[in-house]
Amino acid sequence: MQTTFLKKLGLKKVNEGTSTGLKNIKSKSGKIDSYSPVDGKFIGSVTVTSKADYNKVIKTAESAFQQWRTMPAPKRGEIVRQYGDALRENKDALGRLVSYEMGKSLQEGYGEVQEMIDICDFAVGLSRQLYGLTMHSERPNHRMYEQWHPLGVVGIISAFNFPVAVWAWNAMIAMVCGDVCVWKGSEKTPLCSIACQNILHKVLKANKVPEGVSCIITGDYKIGELMTTDKRLPLISATGSTRMGKIVGATVAERLGRSLLELGGNNAIIITPDADLDLVLTGAVFGAVGTCGQRCTSTRRLIIHEKVYNKVKNILTKAYAQLKIGDPLNPKMHVGPLIDQDAVAKYQESIKLAKEEGANFFLDGKVLKGKKYSSGCYVQPCVAEVNPNYKIVQHETFAPILYIMKYKGSVDNAIAIQNKVPQGLSSAIMTTNLREAEAFLSAAGSDCGIANVNIGTSGAEIGGAFGGEKETGGGRESGSDSWKAYMRRQTNTINYSKELPLAQGIEFNL
Repeated sequence: MQTTFLKKLGLKKVNEGTSTGLKNIKSKSGKIDSYSPVDGKFIGSVTVTSKADYNKVIKTAESAFQQWRTMPAPKRGEIVRQYGDALRENKDALGRLVSYEMGKSLQEGYGEVQEMIDICDFAVGLSRQLYGLTMHSERPNHRMYEQWHPLGVVGIISAFNFPVAVWAWNAMIAMVCGDVCVWKGSEKTPLCSIACQNILHKVLKANKVPEGVSCIITGDYKIGELMTTDKRLPLISATGSTRMGKIVGATVAERLGRSLLELGGNNAIIITPDADLDLVLTGAVFGAVGTCGQRCTSTRRLIIHEKVYNKVKNILTKAYAQLKIGDPLNPKMHVGPLIDQDAVAKYQESIKLAKEEGANFFLDGKVLKGKKYSSGCYVQPCVAEVNPNYKIVQHETFAPILYIMKYKGSVDNAIAIQNKVPQGLSSAIMTTNLREAEAFLSAAGSDCGIANVNIGTSGAEIGGAFGGEKETGGGRESGSDSWKAYMRRQTNTINYSKELPLAQGIEFNL
């Protein structure tokens, strides 16, 4: 089965990790081996980009930008449309690769590819809607307006947990805006990047697109450093940990570049006495265990009113007992593996620290053993009762660890607990009380970039802007007017009179 989808995606035993979209650059700087967390088996290798290779890529991308930016935006949109169709044709194969190399369930793998298709559709429409504004001038016979121009070479750094969709969020929008892209995917899922480029290669070649419109580079943080310090890249879009984001943000700001940061989340669902507990079951459990807790939008905390606390606890106990953990390519499984042994170690360390602070794990966690879990990356999703002030609760652990806590009184008390953590990505409230819902969505409510009512924290549609506040980085990707991050604004004033009056009534007579 693995051989079939790998072959369809053009993947080999050793793949070139440096590409300008139309050509691969052969590298002798070593390689990264990819092993599946599903069964521990070797999938393939990807060569590492050298500094010299990197400079070749950037020069090629700069040259491509000179042509690409002059192509009408709807024409660029047509190329993105064709890529969306190519993704439809390869959805099964690419979805299986995502599941096998990253470890998320097959349904989630398919869902991630569907996100790519959806953002292509969104970008096609956007290519005819890159609107500016017109303003009335205070001077007679003058016209003012603003327009948007592409930035140039956009650097994209993506994480392992969404190895294809987040790149597409950035690249498809950037491309219709007239930018060219250089993508460094995660070294933990390098084959996913190669597969996306292989699919795009055919579209670019068929349309005689300039070489360098979509490039990939491969490597660890050192390759990322080349990007963040490079003045030739006016925008760096980086997805990852808050620690990484602080480094990227500071480095790019030092050269007065722009950064679009999508960082950690510590997401909570507030459950009020008026909640529909059937909705709580689906929203909370999927949010906590989907992708084995490795989404930036994964549910980390349940803030439960004391009146329904025991009911929710019982619901969780019954639901977790029904979870099936195993090969994510098996559609009967709910939970796949963590990405690697390092993630397993962090899972164990977080449980240890939580217990030292006094957490009560009424559904305990452990590393699963046996032939079925031969990769050593499978763990038991767990739930702990905690005090919201515990230090461990202030941190994001990329694992299926769910903390539950009580609140008393009004929903304002729950909102205060939710907002107390440093992160501010996704949030949700479960309630049928209109006043509580509106309080949660008000300016005095959730301080997160995403605030949901009667759905969970995990899962977002591409039509809305995605991103968060505080240590989540403040960036916005995907829908709404997120396209503006990939363009520069220009204000224009046209004088069609025979005189030259100055603004603010200033007189300057010669």
